[in-house]
Amino acid sequence: MLVSAKDMMDKARDGKYAVGQFNINNLEWTKAILNTAQKLNSPVILGVSGGAGKYMTGFKVVADMVKAMDESLGITVPVALHLDHGTYDQCYDCIKAGFTSIMFDGSHFPIEENLAKTKELVAVAHKLGLSIEAEVGAIGGEEDGVIGRGECADPQECKTIADLGVDILAAGIGNIHGVYPANWEGLSFETLEAVKKAVGDMPLVLHGGTGIPDDQITKAISLGVAKINVNTECQLVFAEATRKYIEEGKDLKGKGFDPRKLLLPGYEAIMAKVEEKMNLFGSVNKA
Repeated sequence: MLVSAKDMMDKARDGKYAVGQFNINNLEWTKAILNTAQKLNSPVILGVSGGAGKYMTGFKVVADMVKAMDESLGITVPVALHLDHGTYDQCYDCIKAGFTSIMFDGSHFPIEENLAKTKELVAVAHKLGLSIEAEVGAIGGEEDGVIGRGECADPQECKTIADLGVDILAAGIGNIHGVYPANWEGLSFETLEAVKKAVGDMPLVLHGGTGIPDDQITKAISLGVAKINVNTECQLVFAEATRKYIEEGKDLKGKGFDPRKLLLPGYEAIMAKVEEKMNLFGSVNKA
């Protein structure tokens, strides 16, 4: 059931749990995440980066695939199709394509430009019944060529963006995309508490959910995080399962080279990882 993310975010905030955003990269990713969400009776957000959208030949193709799969699999739990770290132009492309939620990442712009573009997109998204996420403070690491150093967000800037009417706010609290380095200092809960105090009931987002210790995840949820993004971890388990299948020579036995068999271990690994995360986030049986 494709919906805006607003209602699931508000429920997660009030219920002190988080909804997982799991990025999709192809049909197997999408099918694995949807089936797991249905199995666990959990709301879910399917994230699509600009690079993934291009890889899958366009946002319209992605939206059509997700809608058709949602219907054919008989999915009844709430599912939001969400643009991840979108540019200004990509936001409009996804709106036209049929996404139910967008993220405008204006964090690399001067705050005045971030505010102006976010304000415009909030009005457009809400007129169409879509939810919208904004970002303040750069998320560390690299996402589709955009490199952030992991700066912590300024609480006052967060309040200014939140006051524009965005539905979800991503505030940098020392989190990064990709694999966390050994010398990572951990999340800045001092920043998170200050941001939460500034923005009030605004549901907050934790990007770069891969590799953050479980205790820091649960503490972040208790302090107002209602959405947690996971991508790298699914990529890692998919690659590991596929590598094991090939190294064991299973692709050379019978018709083991058939992509439906070759990709199955990776598909199952994603399902297991998504189930693990949904249990950790507390979203099971919250649909």
